[in-house]
This record gives sequence, C-alpha cells and structure tokens, in this order.
Amino acid sequence: MTQTDLDSLDFDQLVQQVRACTLCKDVLPEGPRPVVQLSRSSRILVVGQAPGRKVHETGIPFNDPSGDRLRQWMGVDREQFYNEEQVAILPMGFCFPGTGKSGDLPPRPECAETWREALLARLDKVELTLVIGQYAQAWHLPDSRKSVTDNVKAWREYWPGLLPMPHPSPRNIRWLKSNPWFEQEVIPRLQARIGELL
Repeated sequence: MTQTDLDSLDFDQLVQQVRACTLCKDVLPEGPRPVVQLSRSSRILVVGQAPGRKVHETGIPFNDPSGDRLRQWMGVDREQFYNEEQVAILPMGFCFPGTGKSGDLPPRPECAETWREALLARLDKVELTLVIGQYAQAWHLPDSRKSVTDNVKAWREYWPGLLPMPHPSPRNIRWLKSNPWFEQEVIPRLQARIGELL
C-alpha cells in the first residue's frame, strides 16, 4: 500500500488495515498479531518497542510486568491505561518479533516504514508522548543521543510534550538502581502532567 493509498483512508479504515497487517508473516516466529490501541481523541501516546510473548498471546498491550511498572510510573490504573479515548499505544513494531539470546528481538522495521507516519498524522490530539527505549527514541527524537541514558537525562529539553524513558522491563532493574534520579525527579512530574491530561 502506497503513502497515497494510506492518506486516502479515514482513521478507522487505517487502524483496520494495521490490525489486519501480515507484511512480516514469513519472518515472525509466532505469526502476525498486530497489537495497538488508538483513538482520534487520545491525549497521551505511549511508544514502546514491540509486544512481548505474553502481549502476543493476549492481544493486550503492556499486559505484563513491564506494563505494571509503566502504569505505576504514570500513576494510572488499568482502566485508565486501557481507555483508548485517552491513551494511545503505538509501539515501533506491532507484532512480537521473537526471542534472541538476550531477550526479545528488535522490532521489525516494516511497521514504522509502512504505517507510522500515517498513524501519527491522525493522532492530532496527543499532548504527551512517552518514548520508551532505544528504537522509539531513535525515531521520535530528532537529536537522539548515543544512549537511552543520555536521552533520558536530557528529558527537560523535550518536556512537557514528550518524555524519553527507559524501558520499564524487570530486566532493566540495574538501570533503575544506577539512576535513582529518574524515579525521584522525573516520575512525580510525569504523574502530575498525566493528572492534568486525564
């Protein structure tokens, strides 16, 4: 589908096409199952990497320990988080990419190349974008730095419309212990901002 074709679709048609996407069916070990949460009225956008195995199995984004920590950071419950009228969830890769030696594989690039610009253009009510992890930051930060840590340390440069964040995965506990300022300084500001928007 060309960019012109995508531009001709209304929002609901575009989301329907995304949810039916099979671009990577021959390379995804578990097969395609795009997992996104979107509404034209969403005011907060959560940009992660790609669904993990549990999310792939349930079809519910961030339905795992990473999601538990992310909701805690945001100061929201599951009902608020899964209200697509308020919170959009658009990972860099829409399907579970499979597992490598040190965790899940990177998001497949086809998703962003094919769908991302058209979807973001239609999410015009978004006032806060949470940009989680290196692949999301490489796309969303025009001056992305050498590391996630460097991007997160520069969070004030993007605030209040965008917040670079570390991944909330339990595997990332060492980063959180090494960077206690994130939960001490940034999270209270994030929770206050989300309180204003919801």
